[in-house]
Amino acid sequence: MQSKAIVVSLVALFAAGSAFAQAPAPEATPAGPPTEEAMVPTSLANIHKGPSSGQVPLVLVPRGTVMPVLGRRGEWVQVQLSPELRKGGLVMRWYENETSGWMHDSTVKISAIKKR
Repeated sequence: MQSKAIVVSLVALFAAGSAFAQAPAPEATPAGPPTEEAMVPTSLANIHKGPSSGQVPLVLVPRGTVMPVLGRRGEWVQVQLSPELRKGGLVMRWYENETSGWMHDSTVKISAIKKR
């Protein structure tokens, strides 16, 4: 009887763990207008749906692409997506409602937005 209780407990634990693993990553909340921008210095860089390399890639952007920084989570930078990325980037998954995506900080160069 005790082993049956352990099996039931383990099944419940794994089910709860998988539910947390599949939960979408919450968006970072911007405090105001962006003050930084991210520029892609390498030949190509992925923008992901969430702050993890395990998240779905949305678009592969070319060198020189500049995007406003909306937030950060650890080594991940949340950037604003624009309709122009559909033309200049290689769309990995046709994003529709996403207005932002996540890039690892090793794939971008962050700088302050210059006032124009």
